[in-house]
Amino acid sequence: MSPRINYAAVSPEGYKAFGNVYVTVQKSGLPKELVDIVYLRVSQVNSCAFCIDMHSRDLLKGGLSVEKLVLISAWREAGAVFSTRERAALAWAESVTKVAETGVPDDAYSAAAAEFNDKELADLTYAIGLMNAFNRFGVAFRSTPVAAKV
Repeated sequence: MSPRINYAAVSPEGYKAFGNVYVTVQKSGLPKELVDIVYLRVSQVNSCAFCIDMHSRDLLKGGLSVEKLVLISAWREAGAVFSTRERAALAWAESVTKVAETGVPDDAYSAAAAEFNDKELADLTYAIGLMNAFNRFGVAFRSTPVAAKV
């Protein structure tokens, strides 16, 4: 597929606004690796090749093992590879990402709230919302993954 438009270049103010949310999430106190795992899982759910490629590379550069990386899409079946906190974040990310299907039920909220305090859960949800937005830009405008450029 060919890229459609470079949305960041043609609408830099909008891109900057999303960038400000990204910086806020980075400064939130949530562990970078946890946020990056959530970014990757959200991107997998949304089938955004550009973001899957980018976040996989980021996680590998950050020291995540290949064994853990390849199991993110099957985290429920991966057993102790993911901590309780990571599993709660991934479940919350999937429920919020699939909001039209799930309605984000009370049990999903309770499970996430058991692992994250209110600020952490709000910040995690900002991260999830941000990645869902970026995925929509990436898919809509056919952003080309680095792997496809080589």
